Amino acid sequence: MTSPSSTPARLADRNPVIPPDQLVAQLVPPPMFDDAGPNAVSFDSYLPDPGQPSQAAAVAAARTFAERVRQLRGGGKWRLFGKGKQAGGAGLYLDGGFGVGKTHLLASIYHGSPAPKSFGTFVELTHLVGALGFNNTVERLAGNSVLCIDEFELDDPGDTMLVSRLLSELTARGVSIAATSNTLPGQLGEGRFAAQDFLRVIKKLAGLFETIRVDGPDYRHRDLPPAPEPISSAELAGRAAAAPGATLDDFDTLLAHLERLHPSRYGALVDGVREVFIDNLHPVSDQAVALRMVVLADRLYDASIPVTVSGAKLDEIFTADMLDGGYRKKYLRATSRLLALSRFSAQSAA
Repeated sequence: MTSPSSTPARLADRNPVIPPDQLVAQLVPPPMFDDAGPNAVSFDSYLPDPGQPSQAAAVAAARTFAERVRQLRGGGKWRLFGKGKQAGGAGLYLDGGFGVGKTHLLASIYHGSPAPKSFGTFVELTHLVGALGFNNTVERLAGNSVLCIDEFELDDPGDTMLVSRLLSELTARGVSIAATSNTLPGQLGEGRFAAQDFLRVIKKLAGLFETIRVDGPDYRHRDLPPAPEPISSAELAGRAAAAPGATLDDFDTLLAHLERLHPSRYGALVDGVREVFIDNLHPVSDQAVALRMVVLADRLYDASIPVTVSGAKLDEIFTADMLDGGYRKKYLRATSRLLALSRFSAQSAA
């Protein structure tokens, strides 16, 4: 039995500093999508749902795209067309709901492509441009065989046009682009509309992308119980003290710290943390606060860090008004991921 440690560490006391080179180097798939170990992610390890033919078709399309990336790279050297003309990059867009395996396929494309290469979410990419500047970002990514962008978002026109310009610059230099959407399942026409919107917004790249639909239910919700009940503050503190590598934070204190920390540093914030405990969780009503929670949820999910809370349930963070608003897709994705992490924590404690 593990004996209680001293007072647990707090995320709110961590202030990671990330050099520019590390910001680019950390653009790799999350650990859960690694290509090594017993749960290695690859095209072969994606198991299509027999009841969803689009999934098998998406695997085939992703395999073909990865092969094209290798051909365009030409075994490590750019392939030239004509006299001194560099080939433009290829493009693939995987459109579908939450939890249908799009990130698995995107990571498989990354693993199947030659280095150098990068993998990050749309939000991470916009944060990279914000931290490094546009021209510097282009130069640092221009040598890639492929740039994989998970959860391409259309919520913010400014960010979308910024990334559109970035992709135009990169594809002109021969970088291939693979992207996934974050459209909602079960809403008539929304998946198709999002794909068309994506192509409309990035007009200069419209002819480059092949759009593939991936249908199916969210695997994180298949045959799973509802969100675990929060525990008491006293039990939370006890479990945090007994868990090696755990952090314990008051929710409002953590939110205040996130406001002072650039979102590009959230990954480093949870680096090395084995379990997160949050006391006095409650719904948030401020949009900026909620969006920072989305980024933190993504980084926690990327690192497979269990989450346990007191106060409100994790599916109550985002209010009904927020879930009816323009960032609905982000909030639902974050909720889905937090619930998966909370169930993991509950199973570990059982």
